[in-house]
Amino acid sequence: MATRYDGRAPDELRPFSFTRDFTTMTMGSCLVSFGETRVLCTASVEDDVPRWMKGKGEGWVTAEYAMLPGSSPERIGRERRGAKGRTQEIERLIGRSLRAVTDMRALGETSIRLDCDVLQADGGTRTASICGAYVALHDACERLVQAGQISANPLVTECVAISVGIVAGQPVLDLPYPEDSTADVDFNVIMDGNGQLIEVQGTAEGNTFSRADLDQLLDLAEGGTATIVEAQRAVLLDAPAPRTPGR
Repeated sequence: MATRYDGRAPDELRPFSFTRDFTTMTMGSCLVSFGETRVLCTASVEDDVPRWMKGKGEGWVTAEYAMLPGSSPERIGRERRGAKGRTQEIERLIGRSLRAVTDMRALGETSIRLDCDVLQADGGTRTASICGAYVALHDACERLVQAGQISANPLVTECVAISVGIVAGQPVLDLPYPEDSTADVDFNVIMDGNGQLIEVQGTAEGNTFSRADLDQLLDLAEGGTATIVEAQRAVLLDAPAPRTPGR
């Protein structure tokens, strides 16, 4: 297999890491890095649910996403929360993905809001956000158990995401911006910790692609997400330090 501009093999992830409890003012937080992309994910707990869910005995998980000023070479202005367009689409993706691995009844009538703030963007910010938000959500739920607010962690498995694409005719894993901006085909693949698909977003940016190409891209994503799941499990192996809800 040919190497890429940064020396990686087509099926190789960028160096990545999860820094658990990067901040201490919320019930869960994680600084996630994939190459030069860095996203701060925090999980805030609210002892309430949206009005349309009241009385159902179920909780809610939602997300907000923002590119902060200084996160890219061209200055990005501060976005008003609830912004539309690309931001709203990414927020909905993050929320859907995390809800897919959460038992809402086990969460009770509690809401957890995940804020994903991009500190530095070099491709894959939405997939990095999902991976880091899972870590923050996990710890928020664990601390609710420790505080006696719920009886068990409502997360049923991990949630991971990665980008894949076809660049100069070559299927590749985990695209940084130089590849993402020139890709003929671009996909975001979200999976759970058991290797089951949660969502697949893909499009032909330049040339069309075949069913065989799609299968190859999904195989690349499956291998990448399996590696990320192992890292999530390793960083979450020990229970988080207890923290008071609503601090």
